[in-house]
Amino acid sequence: MLKIAFRVDASIHIGSGHVMRCLVLADALSINGHQVVFLTRPQAGDLISFIKQRGHNVCPLSALACPVEPVSTDDYQGWLQVPELDDAAECADLIKSTDLVIVDHYGIGALWHKRVKETHDCKVVVIDDLVRAHDAELIIDQTLQRHAAEYNRKNANALVLAGTQYALIAPVFATYHQQCQVEKKSLLRQPPRILLSMGGIDAPNATLRALQALQQLDTKPLVTVLLSPRAPNYESVKAFSLQHPHWVTHIDFVSDMAALMAEHSLAIGAPGSTSWERACVGLPSIIIALAENQQTISRNLVLVGAAKQVDLSRIQTDLVPTYHELLSQYEEIRRINLQLCDGQGVQRVVKAINRLSEFRLKLRPAITSDIEQVYEWQCKPETRKYALNKAVPSFSEHQAWMTKKLAANNDYFYIIELVYENNKETAPVGVVRLDNSAQGQYTISIFIDADYFGKGIGKYALQQIDNLHPDVIINATVLKENAASQALFSSAGYQRVNSEQFTRPVVE
Repeated sequence: MLKIAFRVDASIHIGSGHVMRCLVLADALSINGHQVVFLTRPQAGDLISFIKQRGHNVCPLSALACPVEPVSTDDYQGWLQVPELDDAAECADLIKSTDLVIVDHYGIGALWHKRVKETHDCKVVVIDDLVRAHDAELIIDQTLQRHAAEYNRKNANALVLAGTQYALIAPVFATYHQQCQVEKKSLLRQPPRILLSMGGIDAPNATLRALQALQQLDTKPLVTVLLSPRAPNYESVKAFSLQHPHWVTHIDFVSDMAALMAEHSLAIGAPGSTSWERACVGLPSIIIALAENQQTISRNLVLVGAAKQVDLSRIQTDLVPTYHELLSQYEEIRRINLQLCDGQGVQRVVKAINRLSEFRLKLRPAITSDIEQVYEWQCKPETRKYALNKAVPSFSEHQAWMTKKLAANNDYFYIIELVYENNKETAPVGVVRLDNSAQGQYTISIFIDADYFGKGIGKYALQQIDNLHPDVIINATVLKENAASQALFSSAGYQRVNSEQFTRPVVE
């Protein structure tokens, strides 16, 4: 079981899409036995209550007395509300221990990842759409026609899952997708049934503009409007719907979006994550981008023939002719959509996350042939930074010291080895040492090759020490400034004696 923290926000500026796709992933991870918590900042339009209703724990970040007002739809620092490193520090303090942090926030990047990884010795997964640089082990970008190579230039060490095959939509969509595949062809209902859903917030009130444009039609379609009371223009949309009950039905919320989509002939909506839900059930759509970060999805959907696009500023003039154009190409657009997404994305992502923790570690006794490797690690600035003795020894000094250690009867000197999945290859990645200090007591020292920082290796090594040496007391000295190691020993069950001393009693 992994302890997993999600860092994601919803607001009247951000919308709800980031939280909704994280909830899909969180549900799947919980079913797989992992422990999930959400870190999110209280603000206007947040989804904290909804996250709790879905059965997940929430650690709210501090609410701001004077919230920041983003200056544009791509003011991602404004979305975050606070400086990136301040947010990282607060999150690191809130979670006592974690194995994995999943970040879905355009205002958070590599600086945040690095800070949290240093504090908690954890791994980072990023859900992104903007091809940014990250300090992460896994990157997920569900954008249509996105390729891993676009990220690899900035994220050489990350595994990248790119494309709509990794779309984070509820698993129930896969069932509807299979049904649509069997049906082969869909009869367009008359009058057409339109699902109008511009997201949970719809700040520019594209919903009302679309309704007013459709009002021009002589033969009205049957329109279902989905808009949450959290939306700033909720009342105006509600009023219009009540004035036109013969062709407009307004609903606040739906628990089964897949079933709702399956009841409709086409959709009008924003090109966010819902694009992949619509595609999965073969629902042709007219898309209206509400924010700068939606432009790439819009272009790619239009490019492959999966949707028609109307500019936000031209809804009144362009929506009706675009609607007629879509109807004339309905079956072809439906066919293209069904090819884009099969609804299996969340299962693929969960499998990749599980594999992040699948590496096996073993501790083997060090031998004389390890002397040079250990010396190489000892000379690295990252190793000496928090060593109790900062001076780098000469090789002859190191050789004499380690040879003596290997010969000591009451000490233990282990090499930490990473065992790859084929069980045939191993790689040395660090050292853990127990030096006898008194009868039944040992002092532990541990360091990891800097190339393997942030992969949870230290935590695994301490767990194996517990298995190998449960019947002794183990003490550790960790400098106050070494936040990552302080967090490591705390999360491994060591009791704090003072600001720099930890102890692990005999394991019962």
